[in-house]
Amino acid sequence: MDPEEVVLRPSVPEDAEFLFQVYASTRQEELAQVPWSEEEKEAFLRMQSHAQHTHYRNHYADVDYLVIERDGTPIGRLYVQRSAEEIILMDIALLPRMRGQGLGTRLIRALLEEADRTGKMMSLYVEQFNPAMRLYTRMGFTRIKEEGVYWRMERQPQEAAAADA
Repeated sequence: MDPEEVVLRPSVPEDAEFLFQVYASTRQEELAQVPWSEEEKEAFLRMQSHAQHTHYRNHYADVDYLVIERDGTPIGRLYVQRSAEEIILMDIALLPRMRGQGLGTRLIRALLEEADRTGKMMSLYVEQFNPAMRLYTRMGFTRIKEEGVYWRMERQPQEAAAADA
């Protein structure tokens, strides 16, 4: 895939249903094991998606809520918070058909390059059993602190790491 085909744009209220679909797609495997009807699963997912969205909006300032598009079609979401000291990857999720193509890696790599250029640490939280943990480790993130079902992972900027050596 050509990186020029991918565009990040701010989410707008009209993206709500698409963003719900992205969220729901990240929970499919987990909910496949629950003996609920499809209607019950959807109601649960809508409640959880709304709660997550409300939590992010109420507790995190200066967040870029971005929709990932390819050839003009929404394919995922990327939520990033930037402060003077740190870039936080709050959330990255792609529709199932777009996973495994290296797109998420490219987007994270671009954030890491930004962190290196600006001398900022980059951090994220990941569920302990999320397969993405391997990707984050390969990209230089280190597990710092266990917080419930999540690990906080951090990566220091490359210039700072080289200067400390």
